[in-house]
Amino acid sequence: MTSKLGQQTVPGRAKDFRALEKFPEFPPRDDMQNSLHLDEPALQAALTEHLGNYDTTIVLSEIPVRWTPRQAQGHRIPDLLVAFNIDRSQAVFQMGYSIRDLGKPPDFVLEVASESTRNRDLGIKRRDYANFGIPEYWRFDATGGIWYGVALAGDRLAGGEYRPIELVELEPGHIHGHSDVLNLDLCSHQRRLRWYDPAEQRYLMTYAEERRARMTERNARMAAEGRANAAEDRAETAEARVRELEEELKRREQNQGGS
Repeated sequence: MTSKLGQQTVPGRAKDFRALEKFPEFPPRDDMQNSLHLDEPALQAALTEHLGNYDTTIVLSEIPVRWTPRQAQGHRIPDLLVAFNIDRSQAVFQMGYSIRDLGKPPDFVLEVASESTRNRDLGIKRRDYANFGIPEYWRFDATGGIWYGVALAGDRLAGGEYRPIELVELEPGHIHGHSDVLNLDLCSHQRRLRWYDPAEQRYLMTYAEERRARMTERNARMAAEGRANAAEDRAETAEARVRELEEELKRREQNQGGS
């Protein structure tokens, strides 16, 4: 099966990961940024569904990244990580993303601003993601820029350094920037993060939008069935009336013939 990005899913026998090191367990974060801006609107799920190739593509939140699982320091835990053409089951087994063991860095990371993390996101994380060789690093600030200074920002790796990705403000509070890695636009729209597919010219739908679309489709189907049933009832009524008239005509003809 090939996704829109042209990646190939190759089935094979399960690998034995028992010799691989595992990442240590990290305490959960103490803010609600992922829950509010990624989980609740189902942006992670929408992106997973869009990219496809579940066995070879990772779209995960809160997964630690570093060169090796037991590296003494320098691990980073992005709010969202995307990686293509890797063994997803290996990363799950290791409970993290080991660049050494998986053979390549992640392709995309995203941070969601919070008051407690903004300095790290703009400073040491940006430096470390570049050192890891991650092609794109994006940042979203739901406050409209109070914590990051801007509502949306993206960097693309060039010559070992991050360079800003051009953003376009389509209208006040509606900002688009294109991710070459995902082949999608990242958008800050009314202080909400969205994925936009420029090829299909539509946003990837949230749970709420999918539910509304299903309800609209169901209501339209029920209305169409209602119209069809009403038309069938009218046709049956008309046919019954025709039969009544035909029978009445026969009786009159018989009465006239017998007189």
